[in-house]
Parts: sequence; structure tokens; C-alpha cells
Amino acid sequence: MGAAVVDPIKWRLIVDGLVERPISISLEQLKQMPQTHVTSFHECYGSPLAAPTKNVWRIGCVSWTGVPLRCLLALTRPDLSIGTYVWSDGLDSGTFAGVQSDRYQKDLPIEKALSSEVLVAYEMNGKPLGKERGGPVRLVVPGWFGTNSTKWLCRLSVQDRRSPSPFTTVFYNETDPTDMTGKKIRPVWGVEPNSIVVRPRPDEFYERPGNIEVWGRAWGSEEIIRVEVCIGHGKTWTEAYVEPRKQSTWGSATTDNATEPCSVRADTSLIL
Repeated sequence: MGAAVVDPIKWRLIVDGLVERPISISLEQLKQMPQTHVTSFHECYGSPLAAPTKNVWRIGCVSWTGVPLRCLLALTRPDLSIGTYVWSDGLDSGTFAGVQSDRYQKDLPIEKALSSEVLVAYEMNGKPLGKERGGPVRLVVPGWFGTNSTKWLCRLSVQDRRSPSPFTTVFYNETDPTDMTGKKIRPVWGVEPNSIVVRPRPDEFYERPGNIEVWGRAWGSEEIIRVEVCIGHGKTWTEAYVEPRKQSTWGSATTDNATEPCSVRADTSLIL
């Protein structure tokens, strides 16, 4: 719906809902709270109007600075016996795909909201968040698609149900791959295991015979602990070395015996 223009001096974050003590804090007050740095991959799901198989791998690795969401929630003393979701509001408004909305709104299950890596962030790669990146403050939900990391954040609300926003009910839902009937729909939350060969590049030609180092990236909401590289159009799969993940970053995988065109697959389990 377009970037919101926010005055950092006037900006405030409200935390309310099913809590004992609602709060409203300024950007200066937020920055005075104990800060945390989280490095994570950040992947765009893409337009909810197009198939997720198009324009894939819009992904980068980002260092965020901010306050853990669970610290802000602790100040309000939420009623966790009935508070099962945290709604997040952004200040962008307008029309998307013919649907009018006065606020971009998403939700997080309370278990995810209380995890240590979820941040209310005000810096990206050591610099203040700019307008196009959701500044002055945005939500950051590592391991989940970027649509859940609400930009231009202005409100967090503990609720007993999912948000009725069109961005949870109409947009950003997908067919559940575990449903054999193909009818069950699930929200676009955690990123499934994925991978890509970075080198060699597509159609890259080597004049001299011999071993060629193949390396790439593998990522998902859970740590990728096994990657196999395919040599020779699916005839042979070779296990690669996978660099251990730090925080929520993507993993680097390397193998050095590729002599034919290759592809790659990754998993979060030891057995494929």
C-alpha cells in the first residue's frame, strides 16, 4: 500500500490488549531499553496474488538491532491464559488488490512472540531504519517470511484470536502441503527448507577438467543440518559440508567433487 511517512519525534508504540498494564513509549524511550542484536536471513514471500514459485529467492542476510518483543510484553503483564496471539499494526494504509484497509495488520502466535529472537527493531545493519525499510521501527520475526515483520510499527496488542485483517484472512495464505486433498489452507509463517547453488553460476564454463568447488546457501525456519548436491542430472547425490548456523542466518554448504551440472536439496533432519 506504499511506504508510510512517519515523524520519529511524534512516533509512539502502544502495547495493549489482554494485559494488566498497557503502555505507550516513544522512540527515545525504546532506545533506552536494553538492546539486542540479531542476525537472520530475511526472505520476501512475494506477492500474495502470484504463485510462490515465481520470483523466488528474494532473500538476504541482515543484522538487526532492537528490543526483544518479549521484554516489551513483560512490562504489560499479559494474561497468557487467554492471550494466544499478538497483533502487530503498521501505519501504511490504502488499497491493495481492490481491498481497502486503514492499517496493515498481522498476528503472531504467542509462543513465537515470546521467543528470544523476535525484535522490535530500529536499526538495520548498524544504521537507523529508513522509510523504505519500515522505519523508524518495525517488527522482525526471524525464520518467518518478511510479511510477518510488520513495517512502520505503531501498535502491539495481545488478543485471544487471530487478526481479522485482510492480510491474514484474504492475503498471505497458502495450500498446506501436508494435506493430501489440497483443500487445507495455512498462514504464510515459517520458511520451509530451501537452498540454491551460488557457484558455479548458471552456464558457467570451465576449460580444464578436474574437481570444481560447488557452494551455496541453505535456509529455513529451523537450522539446516544436511545438504546434498546432485551431480549429473540426478544420478548421484553427494553430501556437502554445512557451516553451522549462527543465530538465524542462512547456512553455507560446500562440496568439491562436481564435474557435471548440479542441483541441491536441503533438510532440517539427518535423513532425507
